[in-house]
Amino acid sequence: MTRKRTLAPKARLLLSPLLLALSLCGAVRAQGLTALYEAARAYDATYLAARAQADAAEYRAAQAKSLGLPTLTGNVRGVARQIDLPRSDFNSNNALQTELNGRYPLFNKANQASMEQAERTLIASKAELEAAEQDLIIRLTQAYFDVLAAKDTVALTKTSKTAILEQLASAKRNFEVGTATITDTREAQSRADLATAQEIAAENDLLNRRIALAYLVGRRDVEPLPLVTPVVLPTIVPRNVEEWVTVADTLHPQVTRARIAYEVAQLEIDKAKAGELPTVDAVATIGANRAGGSSNQIIPGTTRTGSVGVELNWPLYTGGLVQNRIKETVSLEQRSREEFENARRTVAQNTRVAYWGVQSGEALVKALEAAESSSRLSLEATQLGYKVGVRVNIDVLNAQTQLFQTQRDLFKSRYDVLVNSLRLRQASGQLTPNDLLAVNSLLAK
Repeated sequence: MTRKRTLAPKARLLLSPLLLALSLCGAVRAQGLTALYEAARAYDATYLAARAQADAAEYRAAQAKSLGLPTLTGNVRGVARQIDLPRSDFNSNNALQTELNGRYPLFNKANQASMEQAERTLIASKAELEAAEQDLIIRLTQAYFDVLAAKDTVALTKTSKTAILEQLASAKRNFEVGTATITDTREAQSRADLATAQEIAAENDLLNRRIALAYLVGRRDVEPLPLVTPVVLPTIVPRNVEEWVTVADTLHPQVTRARIAYEVAQLEIDKAKAGELPTVDAVATIGANRAGGSSNQIIPGTTRTGSVGVELNWPLYTGGLVQNRIKETVSLEQRSREEFENARRTVAQNTRVAYWGVQSGEALVKALEAAESSSRLSLEATQLGYKVGVRVNIDVLNAQTQLFQTQRDLFKSRYDVLVNSLRLRQASGQLTPNDLLAVNSLLAK
């Protein structure tokens, strides 16, 4: 008789997450930054809203251009009239009137200023779309490397837990043979319990990071590609912060928007002053009147009329409206000038901060690389000392913790340098989707 073997409930519980992960492996797709950027560009609601706003601005500019073009309106009017007279039964007549009116502006300073404002506003809307695109690049890159950093933390936490459990087993064996005290066992047990808690927290953080990336790109099956090892971080150029500031003062969307707002405010003064000037329009009218009825005073038939002329309108007195409007626009122009200057100063400051942040990050990576090497050698020496009896269990645990914390900080600092290098290009107004290609080349194929 053959006995059927079944898994214990505890074994089935342990295997369930593994089987679930294996079942999902076929659906997970490893993807780089450039592929995910295209997905985010077609899905992210914030960016799509900015793009729709930019499209609307083009139609707004086209509306303003119509102020300098001729207009044509048509009117049709039908009239039926009946009058009761004392000496006859009734008197009735009817008429159908049609008319076309054309107008072409010959001189209108206010309309001219409005059209120039629309052209500048269109430039500002393109700058806003550019800023939204740069923001999308930064948000995607940050979310991408947040997932990689969280994965590194989970892997390091598991490795640290394994090492601590090995140290715990060693402490128990030494206690059983009488070469160590119960203190070593309890210290190792406390570290093992802490490592379990850290592993749970790290896995939860990884899950949250994955959710954030999926929310950004609209896909749930994304697996970011890791960095190629050994990691070689690119060097930013130029190495002079003032060159970055100079470019930012010209290209940054925030500066562009503030400059356009200042120019629009100047044109608003011209528009207000135009309230004191006349407007001249060429006008033309073509009409037809078809009459009929039973009245003796109406001659049935169609009458056609036409006229062409020039119309002059000159506001002679406005009760102080125009003068106060001019004063208001002058004050608003002063405000726009100060806001423009503030935007330039803010962008320059942010560019300098971003530049030195990248420089500091590069130095931190080098320092942590040296610290990792030193921590690894320190751990090996401590483990050897523990075996020969010159070091105690807590020394090994501390050395292990130091190594894993250093590795975690090193991996995170590398990701920070890559993200901050893109932030520097954003701060200087130079960030484009092509910049993702350089970062994407550092990822595994």
